[in-house]
Amino acid sequence: MTSYKELGLVNTREMFAKAVAGGYAIPAFNFNTLEQMQAIVQAAVETKSPVIMQVSKGARNYANGTILRYMAQGAVEYAKELGCEKPQIVLHLDHGDSFELCKDCIDNGFSSVMFDGSSLPYEENIRITKQVVEYAHAHDVTVEAELGVLAGVEDEVASEVSHYTKPEEVVDFITRSGCDSLAISIGTSHGAYKFTPEQCTRDPKTGKLVPPPLAFDILHEIEKRLPGFPIVLHGSSSVPQDEVDTINAHGGKLPDAVGIPEEQLREASKSAVCKINIDSDSRLAMTAAIRKHFDEKPGDFDPRQYLKPARENMKKMYIHKIVEVLGSNNKL
Repeated sequence: MTSYKELGLVNTREMFAKAVAGGYAIPAFNFNTLEQMQAIVQAAVETKSPVIMQVSKGARNYANGTILRYMAQGAVEYAKELGCEKPQIVLHLDHGDSFELCKDCIDNGFSSVMFDGSSLPYEENIRITKQVVEYAHAHDVTVEAELGVLAGVEDEVASEVSHYTKPEEVVDFITRSGCDSLAISIGTSHGAYKFTPEQCTRDPKTGKLVPPPLAFDILHEIEKRLPGFPIVLHGSSSVPQDEVDTINAHGGKLPDAVGIPEEQLREASKSAVCKINIDSDSRLAMTAAIRKHFDEKPGDFDPRQYLKPARENMKKMYIHKIVEVLGSNNKL
């Protein structure tokens, strides 16, 4: 067994407490590749921000669990090399779908895990979450749970419809499961197509889709029932239209891709929401830079030629999220 502490990682307990008290949110960026990891670390160091590096089940299968463990350790050492003496980096399992998967991640150096039982019956969700919590806490690993269902598609996680979290269930759920943070459903959604055109209105000037607002009434009711408890928002990419436009201008086909408006995420960050998940925006930034590069320089074939601008574009996006949306800069 490898403890995350041997790798120089931290769990989420202290950083979440500070974020809730300070009125900001910790960035939780998904990664699959070396370039994504480098961009995340560079952005976190330059902005002096704590950061959560997330790995989905699919990403773990893609990159290999052993390699990910050494990448996480490398991320910590890389941050120090860039001038951050005491980086606060979490390696987190995103959407773990079984106790066995969560246990394997804990045994292999993850400092935080999520068990997503949101699609299960309520009692079954509590039962397995509690099982994960008992094992994780024995190794000082923090656990995120989920109550309510997000629509959309992300790796193996898919649902056609959303079910908002019921505020009347949250106290019972966290008390009986023992989870350290709770992902809730208030209208965010997975993927680059978070809403159908029928769910949106169109801006008469630009023709762009305008998504429906998040259910802040539900968030505020949950805050009242769980004062100071760490709340998490999944599916919170904004799907920046400049990146979508770049992709479409250089051969891509992403019609009507739309995300969560950043002003709503800023508002959420100032509440008990202390962790905001961002994945699709990174994919879009990477794809936009690569498509543009190949369109302008079709003779290039060295991966470094097109992955370097992709890395730079992701880093730019991460810095923007940290500083302009989540407010986690200068918190180290």
